[in-house]
Amino acid sequence: MRPLTRVLWALAALTVLGVVRISGPAEAAAPSIDIVIPTGTWNEQCVAGMYANVLCRTDNATVSYYMDSSGEFELESGDRAAVNAAMSRYDGLDPNVSYDSSPVFSGAGETDFIFQEGAFGLPDYVRGITWCNDPEDGTRHICDQHYVRVRGGGDYDEDTAAHEAGHAFGLTHGAQASPVQNQCATVMGVMRAEEGCRGGSAVLGDLVRDTINNAY
Repeated sequence: MRPLTRVLWALAALTVLGVVRISGPAEAAAPSIDIVIPTGTWNEQCVAGMYANVLCRTDNATVSYYMDSSGEFELESGDRAAVNAAMSRYDGLDPNVSYDSSPVFSGAGETDFIFQEGAFGLPDYVRGITWCNDPEDGTRHICDQHYVRVRGGGDYDEDTAAHEAGHAFGLTHGAQASPVQNQCATVMGVMRAEEGCRGGSAVLGDLVRDTINNAY
């Protein structure tokens, strides 16, 4: 049966298991709920590909992002505004996040997050998807470059972009958290798995913020 709410699937959610210069504290206490891979319920190896159905995490605390500006997956002005607003939510956290106007797509110094607008061959209630394009050699969970693609036609909003960016930071849905959380658990903040659960929230949530500070 098709879900009553439109699921914001990304990576692991295919199984239906269920930006700016930033500074922060030098050390952060580990949150009581683990939502960054690997967790006690998710330890799959990072592999490349849109439909790999795995979670990966970006490779360091200096994160660059780019929005496709031409071609099939170009972001329109409203989409670009949504991404910039979404990435600004990560302001005040430990990662240093900035826009890369001269993106690098291969080799050394790859741009970390590439945002695109367009279809991706999944059911129409799937609004966005995040995948690893380049797993880091010799590691199990690290990715040098993530792609984020969100449908057009009004689906590209701030909440969706912030949620998908969270996956690129290695954050899970509730079903992959340790201990496991309900997919709509309030504590999951922007990583709640269904659009209707978040209610257009303009915040990441304390668990998301604490997790990213602790991880990076």
